[in-house]
Amino acid sequence: MSDPSPPAPFGGVFAGRRVFVTGHTGFKGSWLCLWLKRLGAEATGYAFDPPTDPSHFAAAGISDTLARDLRGDVRDRAALAAAIDECDPDLILHLAAQSVVRTGYEEPFETFETNVMGTAAVLEAVRTRSATSGGAPVSVVCVTSDKCYENVEQVWGYRETDPMGDHDPYGGSKGAAELAIRAYRHSFFPTERLGEHGVRLASVRAGNVIGGGDWTRDALIVDAVAALRRGESVGLRSPGAYRPWQHVLQALDGYLTSAAALLTADANDAERLSAVCSGFNIGPLPGRALNVREVVETLAAEWGAGGWEDVSDGNHPREAGLLHLSIDRAMWVLGWKPVWDVDEALRQTARWYRDCFSLEDAAGGDAGPAAVRALSERQIAGYEAALENRPAAR
Repeated sequence: MSDPSPPAPFGGVFAGRRVFVTGHTGFKGSWLCLWLKRLGAEATGYAFDPPTDPSHFAAAGISDTLARDLRGDVRDRAALAAAIDECDPDLILHLAAQSVVRTGYEEPFETFETNVMGTAAVLEAVRTRSATSGGAPVSVVCVTSDKCYENVEQVWGYRETDPMGDHDPYGGSKGAAELAIRAYRHSFFPTERLGEHGVRLASVRAGNVIGGGDWTRDALIVDAVAALRRGESVGLRSPGAYRPWQHVLQALDGYLTSAAALLTADANDAERLSAVCSGFNIGPLPGRALNVREVVETLAAEWGAGGWEDVSDGNHPREAGLLHLSIDRAMWVLGWKPVWDVDEALRQTARWYRDCFSLEDAAGGDAGPAAVRALSERQIAGYEAALENRPAAR
């Protein structure tokens, strides 16, 4: 007798769902769309062209996995609302953002405009649609960042009730986005009036996401992989800084777990509904924090060679030296728990780049989207296998 099939990830809740994803051409968004396809969802993407060249979106041919691949500005309220209406989604996953801290210093107004008003535009489109549709049900997950908190360099993890807004434009914009989400939730989408508006709204806060296919400017792993491939030392601006490093699939696991909780919460269970319609931190378990130097050393060891050098000169913009998140609430309310620690995240990241470069070398150039997509799908399958053995979080 054959072994029974393993349970479907996330209880199979995404199969057949219409999902609207903003920022789908970005690093996290492209991986998310690929995973949604595997989960049986019908995804519509709305974003600018990929923000980097190369990009995981283009390299893996993510457009081929989508029901619709739409180009637009999340700040364009009319175009955004029309795209959402065309999709008629069960679920909206809002990832579109200006996502680079250093760019926030160079383009502060644009950073606030995209991250705050872009989020407000999504929520306003949902509010207007709810009013005109008579409260058609939709779940919304807005992705912000671990840098949304006012960072006072405390050694314990920030909780969802801590003050919002870091010192730099990027962190400030993410804190402000969280305030906008909270204002819309309380003013227009309160859970006690769900029958009137039909909107279930949550936010998720994760950062320092790593993984294959990232070519984001100024990202540590991106710079490190490029240097290691050239056989050069990795230049580090802040070798002693600590961050809540995690693999991209682990962050997406948190986003999808939050979305699944919204979609499945019993409308008659007021306590559960209120709990899932709120903000959640998604990050690694405490006890295995690595600083920037240790991350590069671990990555170099997995790569098989390489080292680093301190290039800090005091002239770069301020960067927090210590940042930890408390994930207790996500564990307790959502039943979510990390399955890959930082060492495994770095192993999987190094493996993706090495395998991708090997495909390119064998092809004499472009590896081709089918091969790169298969590489990414294998990592998703590996993560799903780890999910099957995830211990209970509560």
